[in-house]
Amino acid sequence: MHKSGFVNIIGRPNVGKSTLMNALLGERMSIITNKPQTTRHRIIGILSEPEYQVVFSDTPGVIEDPSYKMHEMMNRFVSTTFEDADIMMFVTEVGEKYGEGDPLIGKLKSIEVPLFLVLNKIDLATEAQILQCIRQWNEWAPFRESIPISALNKSNTDKLLELIVQYLPEGPEYYPKDQLTDRPERFFVSEIIRENILELYHQEIPYSCEVAVLAFKEEETTRGEPLVRISAEIFVARNTQKAIIIGKNGAAIKKLGTEARKDIETFLEKKVFLELHVKVKDNWRDDERMLRHFGYGQ
Repeated sequence: MHKSGFVNIIGRPNVGKSTLMNALLGERMSIITNKPQTTRHRIIGILSEPEYQVVFSDTPGVIEDPSYKMHEMMNRFVSTTFEDADIMMFVTEVGEKYGEGDPLIGKLKSIEVPLFLVLNKIDLATEAQILQCIRQWNEWAPFRESIPISALNKSNTDKLLELIVQYLPEGPEYYPKDQLTDRPERFFVSEIIRENILELYHQEIPYSCEVAVLAFKEEETTRGEPLVRISAEIFVARNTQKAIIIGKNGAAIKKLGTEARKDIETFLEKKVFLELHVKVKDNWRDDERMLRHFGYGQ
């Protein structure tokens, strides 16, 4: 008997959804920083073994008060996860502020597939706090399983995976067994560049940026070694932001290019030549055509 299914991960920004999916997959599929709204797209990661296939879906955090059309589209990614799951995993942490009338709790109550409560970052809480939090959530929604974990330390994630496989329905292989994701390499390249922007710049700058890969060409060096030539554009909303991205005498963008190139080389396991350009596009976060170009309509 072969088991398979779609396991969708939801929760607010910065509760560790991407860290959890990466821990379960053993691969670095979603970018991870300590800043909210890091994940902007729905990203699929595929875990295959001879007897099962789990298709994980990491979603953006639920944004309660969307400021831009981009936020609305990110929330739409979350909404679709309620429609196609075989198992739903709700990720939260001790101390997150929810009330019984929260719209998300209403949605959790209506879920018909097995619903898991995944209480993350337990290394930062006491046992009494963990138990109280689990009790409270089980009063609010019909969870089949409640699993306290630390995704960062991979504590109890093995137990979580066992439970996922236990609840999976019998089913076919949805993807080839050696496939890790439904996204192309250039998507992850743009995510890696954006992750480095999140790490290197401050305040509003990272949230005003989007990255598009213009060219991704594989060739060989004169020594016959594989080389990937990548050209990418960083879009910002204002000229002042462009100046900050570039930095004095180009120092900031040079550092960004160096750090991103190293990470891309690790990801692709090949030498990389990376070229970065910065473009200003006013109000791109409210421009539906631009948002679709960046993949928010998918």
